[in-house]
Parts: sequence; structure tokens; C-alpha cells
Amino acid sequence: MTESATARPIHEVPTIDSVEMRNVLGHFATGVVAITATDTATGKQTGLAANSFTSVSLDPPLVAFCVAHTSSSWPTIKKSGRFVINILSEAQEYVGRQLAIKGGDKFAGLAWQPSPAGAPVLDDALAWIEAEIEAEHVAGDHVIVVSRVHHIYAADRDPLLFYRGKYGRLTAP
Repeated sequence: MTESATARPIHEVPTIDSVEMRNVLGHFATGVVAITATDTATGKQTGLAANSFTSVSLDPPLVAFCVAHTSSSWPTIKKSGRFVINILSEAQEYVGRQLAIKGGDKFAGLAWQPSPAGAPVLDDALAWIEAEIEAEHVAGDHVIVVSRVHHIYAADRDPLLFYRGKYGRLTAP
């Protein structure tokens, strides 16, 4: 930036409205993941939906996702040890919606198979990654969960997208 540009000095950070920030960040299209596990105390499956997911490292194999501190599912998933990050396909919008709600039986009607460690791999997922927590970093109203990858698989399907607060699909030009 040149001196003639009108910019605030770097030490003057404006107050950012959370609604405006959500709106602006919603302009970044993402995929949707379902993080699933089996509750070690009850044997029931649980999960949550997220769109903040990224690769971190190839060596060692690490990925990361963010979970809100208010999540009621994350503590159970965390205690399970190994969990699966299911990358949702375009046919799985209902899965994203179902796992995004609080309470209830999140796995009602969901078909799945066990991963090598027994965590739920959702049928028709675009891809899945079995992982366990490597590190957690508190970041505002979320926690960033860095996870070590143990098993991976991808299918030839199209992804489910999330853009401007809505689910979407890729369309051919």
C-alpha cells in the first residue's frame, strides 16, 4: 500500500459486527463435513456438521476443523478417541441438516459402516478420513482441532457445498 492510500494505521482495529462478519465470510464457498464417532459410554453413534475443514500437513498426515464451544456433540466425539470426518456428497444435504441440530437422535435413519477403528462412515460420503486429536487450540468462540489421519478413502461423487448460508451443488458450465 502506498502512503497516498487511505488506510487506518495497523494499530487501529475497528470493531467488527459479528453478523456482518458472518455475511462476508459466507461468500467463501466451502464443502461440508460430518464428524462422527461412537459414544464409548453408550455405544450410540453421534456426530456434528461443520464447514470449517482443511488439510494441514502431508507429512505427518494432519487435517483440522473448527468446533464451537457450544457444541453438545463435540465432548462425546472427543472422548471416543478415533472419529471419522465424512466429506459429504451432493446427495447428503439431509445429513448436514440432521447433524447440525441440537439434541435428539442425530443418527436416526442414517446408513453407515464402521471404519477400521469402528467409527461411523456414512454411506454415500464423497470421502472419509479416520483420525484422532493431535492438538486443540482455543480460538475465540471455537476450538481448532488438529487431527492425525489414520485411514482415508475417496469415491467418485460430487461434493455438497455451503455458500452464503445455503447448501448448493456444482453445476457444469
